[in-house]
Amino acid sequence: MPGLLYGTVVVVIVTYLYFILNDRKLSQFPPDAKVFSPNRFTAQGVLAAFRQQQDKPVDIGRLLPSKTGRRYIIVGGAGFLGGWIVLHLLQRGEDPKRIRVLDIRLPTRPDLRTGKAQDVTFLNVDISDATAVLDAFRKPWPETDSADGSDEGDITVFHSAANIRFYERILALFFRSTDVNYEGTKNIISSSKDIGVNILIYTSSGAVAVRRTRFWLWPWETRPRFFVQLLRDDDNLIPKRHEHFFSNYAASKWLGERAVREADKSPSGHSRILRTGCIRPGNGIFGPGGDILCGAYLVRKYNPTWVQNILQSYTYVENCALAHLCYEQRLVELERGQTGLDIGGQFFNITDAGSPCTFSDIHLALSTLDSECNFPGYSFTFMLSIAHIVEAIYITRGLLSMSTSVLCRALARMIPSISGDLVNLQPSMFALVSVHLIFDDSRARLPPSKGGLGYTGPYTTLQGICKTVDAHFKADRAGEERSQAGGVGLDFKSWMKSSGTDKIHKNVSEQLHVEAVTVLN
Repeated sequence: MPGLLYGTVVVVIVTYLYFILNDRKLSQFPPDAKVFSPNRFTAQGVLAAFRQQQDKPVDIGRLLPSKTGRRYIIVGGAGFLGGWIVLHLLQRGEDPKRIRVLDIRLPTRPDLRTGKAQDVTFLNVDISDATAVLDAFRKPWPETDSADGSDEGDITVFHSAANIRFYERILALFFRSTDVNYEGTKNIISSSKDIGVNILIYTSSGAVAVRRTRFWLWPWETRPRFFVQLLRDDDNLIPKRHEHFFSNYAASKWLGERAVREADKSPSGHSRILRTGCIRPGNGIFGPGGDILCGAYLVRKYNPTWVQNILQSYTYVENCALAHLCYEQRLVELERGQTGLDIGGQFFNITDAGSPCTFSDIHLALSTLDSECNFPGYSFTFMLSIAHIVEAIYITRGLLSMSTSVLCRALARMIPSISGDLVNLQPSMFALVSVHLIFDDSRARLPPSKGGLGYTGPYTTLQGICKTVDAHFKADRAGEERSQAGGVGLDFKSWMKSSGTDKIHKNVSEQLHVEAVTVLN
């Protein structure tokens, strides 16, 4: 008995020491990452940026390409990024009656249900259903005034719909991602050719090039392999095997991107040629309208974290929408025979202006602007252990439920379902958010004469955060449904007893001076 007790104590101590040492290795900010962003956010800088956002907001309207008068089909246009593409089209003067949105659900965003957006046609379509997609594409267009001289046959498709199941990584569940991200994309391509679409822009993902790594380090290892990844416009960076992608989501998005690029210059309709292009936002897209990053943090308020020192590029949603419109403009110019290199069938990384940020930068900015939003730190290795347990339960239940055996399906029903944001707490998420990802969008920012998009996304990540928080306050802190699905909350806060009278929180715009004085003191 004493021997068993002694052995147990030794195991506990060794495990504890391993967790401490492993956490230390994984929380480092290596010099080869720090060189891309040596300066960190400060509370004073965040408050100053928020004040500037309110007094002199960024004007992206001046950067939008000119009105084309074309017809537009936006797949996924009732949601987050697709919704912003719709709004930018309307902002630059496109006729709402020439805009058609296909989405799995109708819009809930107020800005897509008011103003000119009310005249946009929204169709409830599951893009994995080839017949439904074709019917939606063939649907007659409403009569419009063609006095502007536009060709009624010119159609652009923006395809931003995706099934973001980044928490799955085993091949047996791959079909759950490919159903929409690959098969659905092929349906979009086929229907585009059927009606004579001549431009198709696809929202890929910067994550397609992210390499999976291992975080259970041996004592002699100092850091994980692929701990710092510089992602350029280079297809050689794409993983060659399924298990090298960070998740099924990334692998399925790569299949979708490849299908779109291979469709470039293929016949479309009776006499047209389909030109295609792909945008790879790096890494996560955030902003008002239902993001699953910063918006999710604000909605959840209590956000456990273990990746404070991880540096990553971000893409503010309006920058991302602008990049799509820039690619369309380049292909329109090529179609018209204007000067510029042929960039059809390619992909472009895009990200925010300025330097990438650490997660601690994002956390500081959000908690400074919204005191209800906080980010308690947890052990990386401990949370990774929990993630493997969650994954084991999730996979076991999933595989048993797909079995042809009645007994296996009965056993599946006895296993608890992993639901809510807990489903995100799986090793695949660690493979994406726990490595330093720096995206190089310099090629997209080149002028068309040099093979670029002429992309000039004006928002820095900090400016995008300020606008996101401002929109959150104006919506009375009510987030879109999509934001409630992002990240990991674990609702630890509800287990804690109240420490007294609740604080009275005010809108940051009403207390900027007070907060600034407090910070300076």
